Amino acid sequence: MAVRKKYAQIGLGGRARFFYEAIASDYKDTSELVAFCDINQTRMDYANKVLKEEYNIAPVPTYSVDLFDEMIKKEKPDYVLVTSIDRTHHKYIVRAMELGCDVISEKPMTTDAEKAQYILDAIKRTGRNLRVTFNYRYAPHNTKIRELIMNGAIGDVFSVHFEWLLNTKHGADYFRRWHRDKRNSGGLLVHKSTHHFDLVNFWLGTQPKTVFSMGDLRFYGRENAENRGVTKFYNRAHGSKIAKNDPFALDLEENEKLKAMYLDAEKEDGYFRDQSVFGDGGGLLVHKSTHHFDLVNFWLGTQPKTVFSMGDLRFYGRENAENRGVTQFYNRAHGSKYAKDDPFALNLEENETLKAMYLNAEKEDGYFRDQSVFGDGINIEDTM
Repeated sequence: MAVRKKYAQIGLGGRARFFYEAIASDYKDTSELVAFCDINQTRMDYANKVLKEEYNIAPVPTYSVDLFDEMIKKEKPDYVLVTSIDRTHHKYIVRAMELGCDVISEKPMTTDAEKAQYILDAIKRTGRNLRVTFNYRYAPHNTKIRELIMNGAIGDVFSVHFEWLLNTKHGADYFRRWHRDKRNSGGLLVHKSTHHFDLVNFWLGTQPKTVFSMGDLRFYGRENAENRGVTKFYNRAHGSKIAKNDPFALDLEENEKLKAMYLDAEKEDGYFRDQSVFGDGGGLLVHKSTHHFDLVNFWLGTQPKTVFSMGDLRFYGRENAENRGVTQFYNRAHGSKYAKDDPFALNLEENETLKAMYLNAEKEDGYFRDQSVFGDGINIEDTM
């Protein structure tokens, strides 16, 4: 029997199962898993449990994300499977190639042009191969469309009108999970529409010369809900009495797989898989800088003719923390063991006023006053 190709996988969320279960079943004669890597040990343990109980495969070694290099050097995989959050794809794709591995990545390849170029440069520099998986291509009807077009069944194609409508079962789920933060996913025009651009490229055998997009947030999010007259809100479904009457709520207790991968695992990284699709957002260039513009107007007794602003998020937020080497995260301080060692954490129990106004009141509106400053969903500026 030929030597089996060795695979290590980074990112053990829901999409990861498509990969490690395929290797454990359909491709077990030609492929083998040698390691898992993730920020969350509970999810890696769950993946190993699936391998053992459903496929009779011995558990593979697990590594935290800060030991990614050590995993490659010790386990020596031929391929690295990248199924982590979209905004981290470039980091693991490039590092894996630099360490001598070929890479298979979940789509999208990455979230913006700068990161895409970073990956392309690494491919050229290292000579390694990268494949980005587009599973829509291989649905039988999509493959048949390509076959018919390539065989000239409808002649030359000069124009394509393509629409994809997401229902509120599948479509709403993007707004419950990490995709809701555009920094994580690039937005649905990146994360989801990569399928659609790829399908047209696949069918026609062409590449576009120009790509542009338009979009808006018109239904999900708290402001839209308030404009429709909604008055009751929650942060996440688990433990919320308001969520019980919300058809958009996700009950993690009802799904054994989701419970094992997320509800049982959130104590390690603070990731809530069941967030309300009608949640919050904001910006400091408006909220805070109005003070500063007003002071100048007040001092000088004038009004500006032109106002412009520049700002960025460079210190706070999860991505910035990860870039500094932080590996332990939490969603909110109350009840978190990691928050106890975080000088930025806010302990609501220590302040009688804050406890009364927020901790005791959160059951009614789901507002967490003690959220981590290094969490997901932060989109205000800290550098202005």
